[in-house]
Amino acid sequence: MTATVPPAATDATKTTVAESAESVKQVSAPPLAPQARRVRALARFATTITIFNIVGHALLGFEQAPITPIVAALVSYASIILFEMLDAWAHDRTPEYAGGWKNMVVFLLPAHITGLACGMLLWGNASLWPYVLAIVIANGSKYAFRLRVRGRLRHVLNPSNFGIVVVLLVFPWVGIAPPYHFTSFTIGGLDWLLPLGILMFGTMLNLKLTGKMPLILAWLGGFAAQAVLRWAIFDHALIGALLPMTGLAFILFTNYMITDPATSPMVPRNQVVFGLTCAAVYGVLVLSGVVFGLFFALVITCGLRGVVLYVAPRLPRSAPAPAPVPRSST
Repeated sequence: MTATVPPAATDATKTTVAESAESVKQVSAPPLAPQARRVRALARFATTITIFNIVGHALLGFEQAPITPIVAALVSYASIILFEMLDAWAHDRTPEYAGGWKNMVVFLLPAHITGLACGMLLWGNASLWPYVLAIVIANGSKYAFRLRVRGRLRHVLNPSNFGIVVVLLVFPWVGIAPPYHFTSFTIGGLDWLLPLGILMFGTMLNLKLTGKMPLILAWLGGFAAQAVLRWAIFDHALIGALLPMTGLAFILFTNYMITDPATSPMVPRNQVVFGLTCAAVYGVLVLSGVVFGLFFALVITCGLRGVVLYVAPRLPRSAPAPAPVPRSST
């Protein structure tokens, strides 16, 4: 004799089993720790910029010599290891790259990104020295410009951006790679699909791993606002002021440069201030006739943030108000 289960009981059983499975899934997949999220974000940044360099030199029309990204990566590896070795020796500590090949790979990820970014964004004509200098300065800035934040030494300047800015100032004949070279050989729908794909991937990366969407939105809103103000007050062409936002170079800067996890704030409110400040500084630089304003605006904003991080803990804080004295019942 077989027993039959009422349909209502069957549905309830299925619901209970589904809820149990979901609970087990949530327990077995805890959220990533901050360090794990950082490593994953760095790995994806490094993978993205590597693929983009390969495709860029092979198909998109990058105008630097094909050997440039190779030299840039090797110089970046060598210089960051040397700086870390010297800093560890000076402070009597173990180098961060020690402890096996996995530690070495994780340690070299930021240097890999810095090297390829400098090699991709600078234009030094036939000479490799501007790229080498920018990369060495970029990696050196991580040790030269540091502040102690919550007990840890943290660098405050975006490394690749700082290296690029120094080279632009020292060598006037060096420029930024022209925006058109990112899509020189694309035609038809690829002119839209390539920027759209990079925008979507960069947005998902920042949304899930870096948590820098408030910064991105503030930067975009601030950039549009400064363009409108320049048009309304100084009679600048509105289309021309907004046009940079449509380029692939601007998308790369927005998703992969200004959102550097180590040199931009983590608190959403501070991210908004950072993004708006960078946009405001850019507007002032444009009004002053400064070219390559994106890079100069970011280094100035990072410098201002460093000043705030240095000064804020040293400001006198008001003493808390004394607790009220309870009245006697007698």
